[in-house]
Amino acid sequence: MVRNRALSPAARNVLAILLDAGADWSHGYSLGRAAGIKSGTLYPLLIRLGEKGHLEAQWQPPSEPGRPARHAYRLTAEGRAFAIELLRDGAPGLAENRA
Repeated sequence: MVRNRALSPAARNVLAILLDAGADWSHGYSLGRAAGIKSGTLYPLLIRLGEKGHLEAQWQPPSEPGRPARHAYRLTAEGRAFAIELLRDGAPGLAENRA
């Protein structure tokens, strides 16, 4: 059974940040900082958005030797349309981070 619940303000903020990033990849750490949410909330949220087809993820190689690979995220075409629809409807939680 699939639950269909409303998006949390944190999810809306993450969608707005990713929408602003356009086609650029965003790392989880920077998304969490920009959205003001902790990793225990962020990563399950990113997994759910990915499962719904709203974003894609990829592992990126280390930026310098000795550093770990990083997971990066960006909106899919479906995710962009979804985020734009939320913004157009004036969904709470998005406007605060778009100033």
